Amino acid sequence: MIKRILLAASVAAAAISATPAIARPMTATDMQSMRRLTSPSVSPDGRYAIFALSTTDLAANKRNNVVHILDLKAKGAAPQPLAGAAQGAHDAVFGADGAIWYLAPVGGQDQLFRMVVGGQSTQLSNLKGDISGFKVSANGSRLIVWADRDLKCSDFACEDVKKVEQGGSAREYDQLFIRHWDTWAEPGVRSRIFSFPIEGGRISGAGVPVTGALVGDSPSKPFGGGEEVDISPDGKTVYFALREAGRIEANSTNLDIFSGPADGSAQPTNLTADNDGTDNLPTLSPDGTRLAYFSMARPGYEADRQVLKVRNLATGQVQALTQNWDRSVGSIAWAKDGKSILITAEDTLEQPVWRVDAATGKVTRLTAGGHAGNVAPLAGGGAVYTSNSVMAPDDLFRVDAKGKVTQLTDVNRALLADLDPVSFKKFSFKGANNDTVWGFTLKPAGPQYAAAKLPIAFVVHGGPQGSFSNSWSYRWNPRVFSGPGYGVVSVDFHGSTGYGQAFTDAITNNWGGWPLEDLQKGLAFAASQDAQLDADNACALGASYGGYMMNWIAGQWPDGFKCLVQHDGVFDARAMAYETEELWFDEWEHGKKAYFEDPAAFERWNPVNHVAKWKTPMLVITGEKDFRIPYTQGIAAFTALQRRDIPSKLIVWPDENHWVLKPNNSIRWYSEVFDWMGKYLAK
Repeated sequence: MIKRILLAASVAAAAISATPAIARPMTATDMQSMRRLTSPSVSPDGRYAIFALSTTDLAANKRNNVVHILDLKAKGAAPQPLAGAAQGAHDAVFGADGAIWYLAPVGGQDQLFRMVVGGQSTQLSNLKGDISGFKVSANGSRLIVWADRDLKCSDFACEDVKKVEQGGSAREYDQLFIRHWDTWAEPGVRSRIFSFPIEGGRISGAGVPVTGALVGDSPSKPFGGGEEVDISPDGKTVYFALREAGRIEANSTNLDIFSGPADGSAQPTNLTADNDGTDNLPTLSPDGTRLAYFSMARPGYEADRQVLKVRNLATGQVQALTQNWDRSVGSIAWAKDGKSILITAEDTLEQPVWRVDAATGKVTRLTAGGHAGNVAPLAGGGAVYTSNSVMAPDDLFRVDAKGKVTQLTDVNRALLADLDPVSFKKFSFKGANNDTVWGFTLKPAGPQYAAAKLPIAFVVHGGPQGSFSNSWSYRWNPRVFSGPGYGVVSVDFHGSTGYGQAFTDAITNNWGGWPLEDLQKGLAFAASQDAQLDADNACALGASYGGYMMNWIAGQWPDGFKCLVQHDGVFDARAMAYETEELWFDEWEHGKKAYFEDPAAFERWNPVNHVAKWKTPMLVITGEKDFRIPYTQGIAAFTALQRRDIPSKLIVWPDENHWVLKPNNSIRWYSEVFDWMGKYLAK
């Protein structure tokens, strides 16, 4: 396996170096013009894969998704729009019967459709109200859907609940959450699962709530989806993750996994009540006898190690398969024969596909470089999956049981072929605590840069438990940052993921300590190893925790950079502790206590206490819909800069959250950032 990984890496490196010089660097418009490929669903016989491909409509400032189908058995086949699908089809999946099930709008309301490949579609439902997602049991007897509904609704249509108009426009709350991520909470409304029998090829009845009297969101918010819900092959039982709500919801990571009768005849049963940490991704074995999921041991910690567990549903016995493997399980998919489980997990700047033996817990790596995801198992032990890298966005790949990888699509070949080549290189060095720390450089590789001294874009990832890694991003994209002729340097400081749990834990109550030391040593090391990189001509950039680090660098490393770009960063830890929504995160990171219980823990690494030392020009960017790190933090940082007469600029997006997602906003974001860097970096 090691030989195969090294061979794949050498082939990739050779391909990069052999790429001919082309006319132009990559731009943010190029990035937004890339076709995006969503999670594939594979037919039971392994013949077809279906997925959505999206294109960008810059004039409308949105993306358009079209369901495509790919013949996996035809050599050289290319994805084709799904013939016979209704206009606006989305969320298409293969059922166990080999038919395609999907949603499409009918009179402005999504309805469920079914079709066979090459045939015509049949509308199966006449639902009322928005739908977030759906699943169909393997035997075709039961449909489950999830959607936001008032807790008083006794069925999916919710026609028995009348809204009481109180007058005026005020929101009223008596407990947290009052808002979450980018949305104000609507009291009494939760994401709920409803179940419908399928009779005579039609959806029957008004839909019964599966979550019963539980108060909470399933799937969880803001990012949960179908991976948090499963239904037994016989359609009789639904398994789902839910964090029970109440006055402690904003400070609890205790998602549990429940089972409930699909017909709503009894209250759900908590299968993981003995664990107060997070349990999630309930995934049934093909025969429906075992339930795989991941579990975090420590309550209140959202970045604890995610251990793969399997529960025998007949006996209740639970086996922790990866307890002795120091990596964190990111996704779960049972092999077709039920003898192993295919997972993804980060490892040293990559996210491969791994196989875990369901009996012994033995872990085998199946893929090498890049960021894999959306694994769809195939008969024989292989799988179809998506993978991306810093070089290119997602395409579809197939890996066989022995680890042989075949690329199935190349959806952005023409656009990528027009772009200048880049070179990607990993490096490691001794960082804080004398630990090994990893990072990477990405440089423009055209002949015009062969003898050039490159200014540095020093990008700092957020999380802080995260990694920029060898992956593609539509927000912070290293290849776009290299476009104007910058050498991109990134360091996975203490707190990053993919290096074992102790390394991830090392940032707790240490926000401005070891991570800053790692960044300082990492930048110096990268420049010492590559004469092209000019550490004296650098701009540092970061968002979220990376934005916090820009504010911290401004006071602790004021002579390190010619400019800074701070996006949605914490400026005042005290205000952040009382303004953010998911309190568990901020409190765990500063000693597992609230601010009023231990102010010193928050103030130790608080950027606001060091504004008197600030002098580096800073661009500050924030979004009004950001409730994770509220935009007032950005305003406060800008005010500090202005009061100290430091060159500075503030950009506020009224329609963006913690991220900049709209295509034209993203293009403008890069334009503003590059204008700022261009003012201060010599070329």
